[in-house]
Amino acid sequence: MEIRRSDLSEPEVVELIALHTREMFEGSPPGTNHALDLSGLQGADMEVYAAWNGAALLAIGALKRHEGFAEIKSMRAHPDARRTGAGRAILSHLIERARELGLAEIKLETGSGPLFEPATALYRSFGFEPCGDFAGYKAGEFNKLFALRI
Repeated sequence: MEIRRSDLSEPEVVELIALHTREMFEGSPPGTNHALDLSGLQGADMEVYAAWNGAALLAIGALKRHEGFAEIKSMRAHPDARRTGAGRAILSHLIERARELGLAEIKLETGSGPLFEPATALYRSFGFEPCGDFAGYKAGEFNKLFALRI
């Protein structure tokens, strides 16, 4: 597996982002989805990474820089790569990248329910713990906020 920064021009990455965005909108109550589409991932404060096995895309994940912390966005394993460790590898890479940037904390927002349980379990396995509101996100019945000191 090779993890490298994406410039968002790879068709496989674009397709996986579209799938992720569509699933997040379909699986979230109105007004609770914060998934970024392709244009939202193109900001100067964003870094998108992709895990590859040769020409096969395994997973994607993004890091958004904030003042004093990083935020994980668009974590998604390819449907054919679930349970291969690709999501774990991307998350490890994003955490290490936040450390390289000199940030002491990494945060994320996710949803609740069956669609989100695998991601929540992954985050908890890395030591992420519930946290308070940040960057305009509000914890609620559906939206869950997590942070990890790094």
